[in-house]
Amino acid sequence: MKDYPIWHPCTQMKDHEKYPLIKIVRGKGIYLYDDKGRKYIDAISSWWVNLFGHSNERLNNALKRQVEKLEHVIFANFVHEPALELTEKLLKVVPKPLSKVFFADNGSSAIEVAMKMSFGYFKNKGEIRNKFVYLDSGYHGETLGALSVCGEKLYSEMYKEIMINNIRVKGPDCFRCPYGKNRNTCDAQCFDFMEEALLKHKNEVCAVLIEPIVQCAGGFKIYSPKYLQKLRKLTKELGIHLIADEIAVGFGRTGKMFACEHAGITPDFMTLSKGLTGGYLPLSVVLTTDEIYDAFYDDYTSLKAFLHSHSYTGNPLACAVAVEVLNIFEEENILEKNKEKYEYLQKRVKERFLNYKFCGEVRYKGFIVAVELVKNRENKEPFDWKKRIGFQIYRKALEKGALLRNLGDIIYFMPPYVIEFDEIDKLVDIAYSATREILDK
Repeated sequence: MKDYPIWHPCTQMKDHEKYPLIKIVRGKGIYLYDDKGRKYIDAISSWWVNLFGHSNERLNNALKRQVEKLEHVIFANFVHEPALELTEKLLKVVPKPLSKVFFADNGSSAIEVAMKMSFGYFKNKGEIRNKFVYLDSGYHGETLGALSVCGEKLYSEMYKEIMINNIRVKGPDCFRCPYGKNRNTCDAQCFDFMEEALLKHKNEVCAVLIEPIVQCAGGFKIYSPKYLQKLRKLTKELGIHLIADEIAVGFGRTGKMFACEHAGITPDFMTLSKGLTGGYLPLSVVLTTDEIYDAFYDDYTSLKAFLHSHSYTGNPLACAVAVEVLNIFEEENILEKNKEKYEYLQKRVKERFLNYKFCGEVRYKGFIVAVELVKNRENKEPFDWKKRIGFQIYRKALEKGALLRNLGDIIYFMPPYVIEFDEIDKLVDIAYSATREILDK
């Protein structure tokens, strides 16, 4: 592939000397179709962005209507109806007192916006706090600032010499809990590590960044809501901001509109992207409070303004589609309709995998279901990562008609919400048969 001109993301391009790239020519519903006439169930919603299926008629029409009116306009000093309408709809569904919306154009950018706002808030108040706290399995994007709060060394280790030195804290690992507890009944004893770090560094820390309830790219670690409740309580007591990264887990993925709702908390900042436009166009937002906003609100000559911009900030096409996404949630009662489907998905995955000799755990929250495969069930010993067991299963599943895309030796399911029950059966059967074919040999 040395002569191939495109450099693809999260890919060792040398792999494609053995595994040719698949050219997708169209999508419909849960299916992707390649140029050879094969179809694949999009079991991962094309990196967790697609909510209502490919080429969704309602979203298509929203995009068509908007493109005939206004494709883009500078967002400094100007505004447009799709942005106004989207803001109004978002503020109706996010927890109070989130009341201000800042537009960006991808998840990493939203994280960096929130980090800059948090730092700027304290600086405008006359205080310099230059540290952020993050979890050792946390993932918040791969731009340099976001990478500085990425706990997954796979992404960050190469760039450590040029990154901001932030504070890494041991986070929840319920599958291999050092306390021998269960995520459904524990008191989040693992919060002790966070408490120790915050008490030690309380005068240096602007904010804690966390993915509520599910750490997706960090191994689909699902943890107790009590951890979030303890974190929110302590950050409030210490005057430290809480940034909730809902980019992957928002918009119904965990069974509630936003994952923070499982713990009944409201962060100081909430970042949203991915499902915001139903998988159609890049868009992200940062939601925050009047208190944060007011720290930047002053006469121009005070030089307190929040100066951060992207060329495509608040793009009208993306905003119009996002408005229709929220319309679909409301008008089609999506959260309630999803429940029967994701419970069925959870049930079918457990039926297939739970007693399999290489299954360490089946864990799930809403429409996120993950199977962690291990070499030894008794002591939870992982496979040698160099064998790329999960990757082999991913390749085998593609042959059978499903796009699973492993995360290490974790096989996960995050399909579009429009998947039907018989399609769930088909997807799980493919995943299981692919797993057996690789591991049983």
